[in-house]
Formats: sequence, structure tokens, C-alpha cells
Amino acid sequence: MNNKPNNYFDERDLNTYKKFEKIVENELPYFCIEFFNAIDTQTTYLTKLNYAMDLAIFFDFLISKHKNFKDLSPIDIEIEHLNTIRATDIEYFLRYLSFYTYKGVSRKNKDSSKARKLSTVKALFSYFYSRDKLKENVTTKVKSPKIRTKPIIRLENSEVKQLLKNIENENAFETEFQNAYNKKINFRDYTIINLILNTGIRISECVGLDIDDFDLANNSFSITRKGGNIAQLYYSDEIKELLELYLEYRLNKVPKEININDKHANALFISLKGCRLGVRSIQNIVKKYAKTAAPLKNISPHKLRATFGTALYNATGDIYVVAEVLGHKDINTTKEYYAATSEKIKKTAVSSFSYKKE
Repeated sequence: MNNKPNNYFDERDLNTYKKFEKIVENELPYFCIEFFNAIDTQTTYLTKLNYAMDLAIFFDFLISKHKNFKDLSPIDIEIEHLNTIRATDIEYFLRYLSFYTYKGVSRKNKDSSKARKLSTVKALFSYFYSRDKLKENVTTKVKSPKIRTKPIIRLENSEVKQLLKNIENENAFETEFQNAYNKKINFRDYTIINLILNTGIRISECVGLDIDDFDLANNSFSITRKGGNIAQLYYSDEIKELLELYLEYRLNKVPKEININDKHANALFISLKGCRLGVRSIQNIVKKYAKTAAPLKNISPHKLRATFGTALYNATGDIYVVAEVLGHKDINTTKEYYAATSEKIKKTAVSSFSYKKE
């Protein structure tokens, strides 16, 4: 197993860092730097980037809607200005997020997105209140939007079989052009979808896979989790056979057909342009084939991950195993996600139970 740094994740983190710094320098008040310095060791740059984008929208709202901020630019705002904000202003911000314009683009947020932005604003106010730089933390008076539980969408076993069958079918699509194009990449796509369905890896983890991340002798491979931690996962003998065939194809046939960019020479999944497949590309691959097998379901890579999690839980009945394999830091996330499956297992267990007479 190779533990070398992965260039994909290094490059992704650098791009995230640059985007974060650009927002902090150009769109936020200077005092926000102190807040980000304080949370630096507890958060990734992706988290900090999301915080920065949320705060940029918040301060843009204040400048456009709050009377005490009307004539200011973000860099003119001082920490003392935040003392003029009331709980009602924060509640107005939440309503504003339903439909608003930012940087000339019309946007809208669902309750989950509103809750995240409110959480960011609360973190900012909480930090400066704890440092005695705000007289009051008014955000504690504002309730977070209620997040309604959505039904978990996943594929049934019959749909999984149909999905994989359709990828192998050279005439799965309506036009000759589509079928001719997919003939060039269907083995790659078949491997991608099988790998997600049988290991539950996230799309970012799939994108970042390199050829030498795999240890075929031990049916294992290493991935880079959210936060940068390296984890080792395992796969079945059936997936091992597929990977052996794919790796031979990737190492020997692909370089002869595609001019691979030197920078992406070790990437497991390559586009026809010779670059590492990105997140959007894999999303499109999954959606394209999923529509042929389950046209009424909006299937994404995350739904394939949920399909695997459900199958693993049904097979083991152990929520802790599922959480470990999926990389959930909080077991409650796993419990909430597979609550319906858990109820089914409990019902089946009780219905089959009886005290046998002596």
C-alpha cells in the first residue's frame, strides 16, 4: 500500500486555500481574519471556505438591507458595528435567503442551507462575544430553521442489476452517437459504478484514487477521507477480479488510445482528454446510466453510497460497522440515515422470535 501524498488532493487543497484567501481579503471585514485564525486548527480549508462564502453573503445582506451598514463596504465594517445588530435582523437575514441576489445572480436557499449560514453567523458572534468584543450574542435568540427529514433514495437490488447490465450493453442509449461514444468508456464507467456500489466511497474519494492505491493481494485500497485522513477499505473477490482486469486495461490499453497528461499519469480514472476524471464528470456518468435503470429516481453517486450502506447494514445488522466503513465521524449520522432499515431489522427479528416450550 502506497502512503505517498496524493497530488490530486494537494492541488484541490491549494485551490481551496486560494479561493478562501481571496474572499477573506476582498469581501469580508478585517476582523474576520481573527475569527478564522482561531478556528484554523479545528477546521479544514474547505470548511473555512464555506464559512467565508456564508459570511460574505451575510455582510452583503447587511450592506444592502440594514440602515446602519448602507453606506459601508465590507472592508469599512468594524467589529463595533455588529453591536447594532438585533435578533430581528438575523431573522430578516433568514427570510432574505429564501430569494436573494448576490453578485448579480438570483439565488434561493432551502431550510438546510439557511441553517448552515445561520450556524456560520452564530459561530462568528459566539467567538467575538467570548472575547468580550461584543456586548451581547444576539444570535442565541434566533432559532434555526427546522430541517424536514427527506426520504432516503436508494436503488433496489433489481435496479442495481439493471444498472450494471445497461452499462455493459453497447446499445443502451437511443442514438448511435451515444452508443458509439459510450463504447469507448463503458468499461471505465462500469468499474467506477461497481466500486462505489461495493465499497460506499464518496465521490471525492473516487476522484482521488490513484493506480498504486490498490493492494490486490489483500483485497484492499487506501482512500483520502474528508479532512485528509487516510483510510484503508476492503472489497470482495468479485470486485478484485474486476479491478485486476481494469488495472490491466488502464495500464496497457488506455495509454495507447489516449494521450495522458503527465500530471495525471497515476490517476485511476482518466477522461478521453487524458486528465483525471473530476467530480462533475463522475456525477454525470452515474446520472446518465441510472436514468436507464431507474428513470423515476434522481440517482447520484451519494445515492449509490446509500445503496451500499443499506446493503451492508442488512447483511451485518451492525450500525457501527456501517459507520466505520462509510467514514461517519458521528454514529448518530449513520443511525439517522438508516433508521428505516433499522426498524425493518428490528421488526423481522421480533416477528421471528418465540419462547420454545420445553
